[in-house]
Amino acid sequence: MSKAKRLNEMIMMVNRRKRFTVRELAQEFEVSKRTILRDLQELSEMGVPLYSEAGPHGGYQVLNERILPPIAFSEDEAIAIFFAMHALRHYISLPFDIEFESIKKKFYLNLSGDTRDAIDRMKDRVDFVSALQQEEIPFLKQLLEASIEQEVIIINYEKNGKITKRSIQPIGIYATEGKWYCPSYCFYRKDYRVFRCDRITSVELDENNRPIDFDLSKFHLKNRFSLINKNKDTYQLNVELTKKGVEMYKPTKWLNVELTKRDDGFGFLKGDISKDDINFFSNHFISYGEEAIIKGPTELIDCMKEKLNKILNQYS
Repeated sequence: MSKAKRLNEMIMMVNRRKRFTVRELAQEFEVSKRTILRDLQELSEMGVPLYSEAGPHGGYQVLNERILPPIAFSEDEAIAIFFAMHALRHYISLPFDIEFESIKKKFYLNLSGDTRDAIDRMKDRVDFVSALQQEEIPFLKQLLEASIEQEVIIINYEKNGKITKRSIQPIGIYATEGKWYCPSYCFYRKDYRVFRCDRITSVELDENNRPIDFDLSKFHLKNRFSLINKNKDTYQLNVELTKKGVEMYKPTKWLNVELTKRDDGFGFLKGDISKDDINFFSNHFISYGEEAIIKGPTELIDCMKEKLNKILNQYS
């Protein structure tokens, strides 16, 4: 076995085992202990986080961090990965500890000169436009870990100048239009809710046992809408859209609301919306201006009129 192949297999082995002795590695790779010691020295210089322990029961231990073995990418694959990372530059907060720019820089500097030149030529020719995230969000990693570990947490949530304490079980986190969101089961409302992460001012583990009638581990970002309480009051939404209104709505996805596009490019929305979401939908459709006409429900139309009158009064 060549030295390069041995080092590559050794990285994968120590990542799996986490704890090992020189004797075990020498037997595994059929080389001398002295050769293994030299290999371990090289692995340490490559960045493998090894820790040695002396004594009769000592050996080597891999710290919590793990290092991946070398991976070969084609030029097209490397360029695709770089621009995938480049697209995340609009988010100043990510659910990872390591600074994102340092990862991108390390990846870029280890590419071949030809591949770097190709990326440099493309930087000003291709972009992924996204709204710039304005706020630092310190709790993204905790929210993500709570969703993975199925932990119930207590958050302080600020909305309309008021702070409320909520006990929630996060389902996951997602980013859209420059903001992070945390869909969760709320034990206070006993229903599915979506929390804006920049409004969460504190996070702590909930030590109380929260009784729940179903297994939340089955819910994730793709099927989270099935958590919504089917017994809540709903209204029939009916909205006419112009051609531009249809294009404005396309990036939006709402549960139980369906977009139908006519042959002339105009369209309409129909579906059920919750009574609790009337304020949300009125704010949303105000942004459409003349591109959307609300036909129903009357509660949504009344809410729209009230908001528009307040706006007009500001300029009277």
